[in-house]
Amino acid sequence: MTDVGVQLDAVTTVGVTVEEVAAQAAWSRALGVFDLETTGVDTAVARIVTAHVGVIDETGAVVERKDWIVDPGVEIPEGAARVHGISTERARRFGRSPYEVVPEIIAAIRSVFERGFPLVVYNAPYDLTLLAAEAARVGVPPLELPAPIVDPLVLDKAVDRYRKGKRTLEAATAAYGVPLVGAHDAGADAIAAGRLAQAIAVRFAEHLDLSAVQLHEKQVDWCREQAARFEEYMQRTHDPAFTTSGAWPCR
Repeated sequence: MTDVGVQLDAVTTVGVTVEEVAAQAAWSRALGVFDLETTGVDTAVARIVTAHVGVIDETGAVVERKDWIVDPGVEIPEGAARVHGISTERARRFGRSPYEVVPEIIAAIRSVFERGFPLVVYNAPYDLTLLAAEAARVGVPPLELPAPIVDPLVLDKAVDRYRKGKRTLEAATAAYGVPLVGAHDAGADAIAAGRLAQAIAVRFAEHLDLSAVQLHEKQVDWCREQAARFEEYMQRTHDPAFTTSGAWPCR
């Protein structure tokens, strides 16, 4: 794990103006950020390969970061390795046991909440559900009802429902003018997601001027509604038996 506290001149480093900071909702002025890179897409069986938990300030500058590489104890599929760049060999050489790392990740996230910061997680049900499965696997208490969570994927779909195109992190950051360098690196993705949440908060300030707790509760409803619309669309156009979950932030 790398544990680095960094103070930056964020206005010049991140490119955020004084006006944009002033326009932010209160919840977005200090954010925890979290991301995992893993062995696959099934949260029940996928394993953590890399992880990042950090904190950004109101300008998007990184003031704290923790990074981990894990030896998942299983082969990392070539497809997953091509995405995040960590092969089985590299994970075995540099990674630590999930029995060591998973408790550290959970402790870092708890620290974010204890300081009163919301935690930004892009597509939160994936990362938080997988983390809970890993906690059960290594025998440590999971995060209990993690909150408040900010999920830019849910926010973006709610405030800009009819925008055409993909809703991946890469597509969303491009749509809001947020730089994303080194996509699919856990740290790069987590920090970009945090800055994306801040950009959404500025662009749609009239919709998102809520407390962090209120925003969390809104996202529960929004995600359920988004899943219901997607399920109806898929049943109508592709597969009448298609179902999906709208549970958020964990499944």
